Amino acid sequence: MIFHINRLSFKTDVSENDKRRGLELLRRQGESIPAVTSFVVGPELGGDFEYGAVFVIDDLDGYWEYLTHPAHFESEKSGLHLVERFAAFDTTDSDAPDYGEKIAALHARSYRESPELAKLVSEVPSFVVQSGSGPTT
Repeated sequence: MIFHINRLSFKTDVSENDKRRGLELLRRQGESIPAVTSFVVGPELGGDFEYGAVFVIDDLDGYWEYLTHPAHFESEKSGLHLVERFAAFDTTDSDAPDYGEKIAALHARSYRESPELAKLVSEVPSFVVQSGSGPTT
């Protein structure tokens, strides 16, 4: 099982309406991506980001489905320009020592296969995705 955790803060000039719309895009991922078995989207409590989202996914095949699903792409295409800071990491119950590297490889593959997504990510002022051996941008 994988808990895919997203943390984000909006740009200071983003309206409350646009924030709600951006958070709704994240909720839509949880509702429409079959690989997501449960999710939560809401304010981050006790952290240094405004909001967080957690998506629970069973395995690496499901993780790839999540990364490549149209709802995920739509969320990034329509929401990343609103974001000042974004960080993502994963927690898993797998004991496989290379599990983090496998997740990082899926992220890298998704950026290779979708140059448009890679461009969107590169335009976020602070964007960090944890890899198997540490953060990457």
